Amino acid sequence: MGTVLYIKANARRDASRTFEISDRFVTVYQKNHPQDEIITLDLYQERIDFLKEEDLYLHRLSPEEGRNHPVLKYTYQFLDADKYVFAEPLWNLGVPAILKAYFDYICISGITFKYTETGPVGLCQGKKAVNITTRGGEYSEGSLALLEMGDRYIKTILGFLGVTDYTTIAANNLDVIGIDIDAIVNEAIREAEELARSF
Repeated sequence: MGTVLYIKANARRDASRTFEISDRFVTVYQKNHPQDEIITLDLYQERIDFLKEEDLYLHRLSPEEGRNHPVLKYTYQFLDADKYVFAEPLWNLGVPAILKAYFDYICISGITFKYTETGPVGLCQGKKAVNITTRGGEYSEGSLALLEMGDRYIKTILGFLGVTDYTTIAANNLDVIGIDIDAIVNEAIREAEELARSF
């Protein structure tokens, strides 16, 4: 049995196109992998906060102390998972701030990565991730692609932690007037369903 961590980062929950796609991914995944446990982590409901001064020394805590700590419990939860599903919109060319704050929770030296004489080494190797994201414009290709710093950030930080099996499902142009939004979302859902069967 594997553990899937479903990480949701969008203040808009009920009418979220992002979650429409990602929820469908999780539903199809669960149907095709009934033995796996799926843990849903809605960062807004979890009230993830920015790190405080006293949180900068968390790497000194023992694993026994850390697993019950209000910040480090997320670090160990991430470490213990086998697969990750991220769901977030592109906001102002990047990820929602709460997702960045979450990565500050899980990027703890000595737990999810370590420093060596030759540089940092990720301690989450052998795991896989999918990022499901929605965007107002076309950021997958063309002139705006270089400005996209949401998906690229997630891919980079996960690679830093050792997670290199990474896939992106992106629905672009959702704020462009005159475009068939339903067709774009439905195509992303189809892509999500296909990936979920073999993820």
